[in-house]
Amino acid sequence: MNNKKNGLFRNSLFYIVVFLLVMGVIYFFQGNNSSSQTQDIQTSEFIQKLNSNKIKRFSVQPSGGVYKISGTYRTAQKAKPSTGFTIGNTNSSTKVTKFTTSVLQNNSTVSEITKAANSHNVKMNTKAEESSGFWVNILVYVLPLVIFIFFFYMMMGQAGQGGGNGRVMNFGKSKAKPADSKENKVRFSDVAGEEEEKQELVEVVEFLKDPRKFNALGARIPSGVLLEGPPGTGKTLLAKAVAGEAAVPFYSISGSDFVEMFVGVGASRVRDLFDQAKKNSPSIIFIDEIDAVGRQRGAGMGGGHDEREQTLNQLLVEMDGFTGNEGVIVMAATNRSDVLDPALLRPGRFDRKILVGRPDVKGREAILRVHAKNKPLAGDVDLKEISKQTPGFVGADLENLLNEAALLAARRNKTAIDASDLDEAEDRVIAGPAKRDRVISKQERNTVAYHEAGHTIVGLVLNDARVVHKVTIVPRGRAGGYAIMLPREDQMLLSKKDAMEQIAGLMGGRTAEEIIFNSESSGASNDFEQATQLARAMVTQYGMSDKLGTVQLESSGGQPFAGAAYGQGPAYSQDTAATIDSEVRRIINEGHEEAKEIIDAHREQHKIIAEALLKYETLDEKQILSLFKTGKMPEQDAQSEFPSEKAATFEESKKELERREAERQQQLEEKANSDATEPEDVDSDSSDSTQSDNSSDENQSSDKPDDE
Repeated sequence: MNNKKNGLFRNSLFYIVVFLLVMGVIYFFQGNNSSSQTQDIQTSEFIQKLNSNKIKRFSVQPSGGVYKISGTYRTAQKAKPSTGFTIGNTNSSTKVTKFTTSVLQNNSTVSEITKAANSHNVKMNTKAEESSGFWVNILVYVLPLVIFIFFFYMMMGQAGQGGGNGRVMNFGKSKAKPADSKENKVRFSDVAGEEEEKQELVEVVEFLKDPRKFNALGARIPSGVLLEGPPGTGKTLLAKAVAGEAAVPFYSISGSDFVEMFVGVGASRVRDLFDQAKKNSPSIIFIDEIDAVGRQRGAGMGGGHDEREQTLNQLLVEMDGFTGNEGVIVMAATNRSDVLDPALLRPGRFDRKILVGRPDVKGREAILRVHAKNKPLAGDVDLKEISKQTPGFVGADLENLLNEAALLAARRNKTAIDASDLDEAEDRVIAGPAKRDRVISKQERNTVAYHEAGHTIVGLVLNDARVVHKVTIVPRGRAGGYAIMLPREDQMLLSKKDAMEQIAGLMGGRTAEEIIFNSESSGASNDFEQATQLARAMVTQYGMSDKLGTVQLESSGGQPFAGAAYGQGPAYSQDTAATIDSEVRRIINEGHEEAKEIIDAHREQHKIIAEALLKYETLDEKQILSLFKTGKMPEQDAQSEFPSEKAATFEESKKELERREAERQQQLEEKANSDATEPEDVDSDSSDSTQSDNSSDENQSSDKPDDE
């Protein structure tokens, strides 16, 4: 309390000193100005100078029961020195040209002044009495001072805006405020595909609502809960659900909000945040992206004091120090738990670590159903099938998939989202929008077709783990074409056989180019990148090399940041590094040879699939299997299941849609005319036939929708 009073007194004293300084400056210049030009004289002296013809002109103005007279001398007069304390120039040789005085309001004095003025031909003027002289003085002298203080206060406020509430010099206040439960509509029912993670957090919420059930068994609530996992898996969404479910104050802040340009601000904000939470306990603090302040200490390459480390030290003390944080639960989210300081992860601080991983096929289906609640889906949409086609997708990817499908359906003037929209949206999320206007030479198009057919043939032969879902030569993003190989089922483990088959499939494109065209192109660069990464992981992480044995030579996460590995080399010798390189090259060469044997043995099927790609541009799983087994396209699927791939440019598709709409309107007008002229029984037949025509037109429109 004393500190608050002292701070208030210091702030008040500061403003008082500033006020006095400004007033002193104003009176200093005013005193100089008045002493150099105007002199205040007595009434008798005024009458004497008036009779002596020293006054050129003067004016009379009633003011407060007297006449206030101000005038001008004919020649400059010498001013008398002041007897009291004056601010400004007090030199006795100062010359004045103007004067002011006051006289009583009686007839004898007025008549004497008037007579003297008339006798010396002095100009005399009268002014009306000022009704608001006091307020005018206030405006003239006080208002500029108030404006100056206001702008000074605003500038100080801008300088201290990093602190709470924007108050002056209030840097150390935390900007976190309790979340309003009425505004947050997210509940645990809105979070799908993370049942185990939700159960862990439901336990925390239940403890805050009814701690007696846990205290009776001697249980201690976890003081910290760390949500870790890849980006987009729903860590922040889970925290929002906890805030919506919990009937306690919920403080949300980002890790970067603690750090400012001023030293010590981060630690001060941590203290203030926990002070607010303790006053309103039980409460929850959520720190998003905690790796911004929780990185491992002592890894910096330079010396000096680290502001981030000071903030982390204060956070460690607040979470589990002498003072304790009873009734305050800290939740944090990060996708880089490997870089966090070990002291932050120990029990007593973050007791519970919840891994929010990528959802499985069941979780993806549940997530799709949550995001599809407000979207009209056509009858041919199977969310279970889409969940099988999207392995590795996280919640953010699935939400984006449905959103892209809705945007495409709206662009095509549809009332519901159908399978073609979702198929196009899936391609957009994976590889980007199609580039059908790109000019591609015939030779390059043939190269891409045989390249992708090479991937397809190897994938069809080595199909124990992966299935060829789709292959296309329509360029998207940086890819001139691509083949989608999906796993038969979600895999948590990768066997050596599956890894070798994947490498062989990746090498199928380059191998086909070498066999068919006897040349090599740059189109296989991404295939080599993926194959090299997988082969290196087999050697250095998975222990799948006979020469090196079952040892781990590299970490899967890599180095957390540059400072952690400063001055350190690899954890193995140069001979081992050379052996790693040779083993990686051997594995890739084996995949290359296997792909060459497969394509050589299936040259006819490879050519059929490549020619079909050149003709149809996109082939689905059914068409690929039919071409591989029979050499022909399936009869019932004469038209591709992916009409979006065969659509023309956006302008041409729009014109086609407008043409069909005009034909439909014309049919409706003809139907209306026939209703007015034909008998009732004929009218019924005509109506039925027209409806059938309309439905066929709509089916054609949906088979070949408008694309980008």
